[in-house]
Amino acid sequence: MTHTWSESVTEVAGGKVHFLTSGAGEPVLILHRDVGNPGWLPFYEQLAQHYAVYVPSHPGFDKSDRPEWMRNVRDLAVLYQWLLKEMKLPPLSIVGLGFGGWIAAEMATMDHHQLRKLVLVSAMGMKPTRGEILDQFLLYTTDYLRAGFHDPSHMDELYGKEPEVEQLVTWEINREMTTRIAWKPYMFNAAFPTLLKGVDTPTLIVWGKEDRIAPINCGERYMQALPHAELTTLNECGHFVEVEKANELAQLVIEFLKK
Repeated sequence: MTHTWSESVTEVAGGKVHFLTSGAGEPVLILHRDVGNPGWLPFYEQLAQHYAVYVPSHPGFDKSDRPEWMRNVRDLAVLYQWLLKEMKLPPLSIVGLGFGGWIAAEMATMDHHQLRKLVLVSAMGMKPTRGEILDQFLLYTTDYLRAGFHDPSHMDELYGKEPEVEQLVTWEINREMTTRIAWKPYMFNAAFPTLLKGVDTPTLIVWGKEDRIAPINCGERYMQALPHAELTTLNECGHFVEVEKANELAQLVIEFLKK
């Protein structure tokens, strides 16, 4: 099978970061969820038809080296800022998926000139005032993942009905890293309602109406905090929007980035 994407490794802070890349044109960085990057998704491919798409595995996740010194999500965001400097990329857009959305929002509060556009898809990082973010550490990993799909058949299509042992091990490694940097407080930055008000970056927020992991109130609170944000919700869609609604999400993102 011929891949349209390629793999590469970049070193930063003494550790190696694994990348999937494809496409040409303006750069778009996609930051994956806490369960890791499942591979080159159709959603990525659709964006790569218009942009140069970079999908790193977070340090400590998947094939990337673990930074033993890292203790919180803001550390991870600082490391990504360093990584972008080493890659010498021009101002770019970031698409943050779930946990990756939290990292992207942290990066937006650090440098108000680096980002062209920001897309937050069912992003973690904001404490809801209605409902709760599902605590993944109370569940078996596959049960947590299954909760993220409105239609469980989409999970079966992505990982198989019985995920391979290698995949189960990778999920546990990723969960351990998530525990280290996002356990307390669990999956939010209490300073976001204040810090995000200083972010001028145009932002698209996308949420699945049937999201059982991160309540839509998180998206509403992002909308309230970010001065230049718009919120779109999708029917019959859970937390993993990029899998359940790949075509719709790609169209939304491409139209938003071209504005």
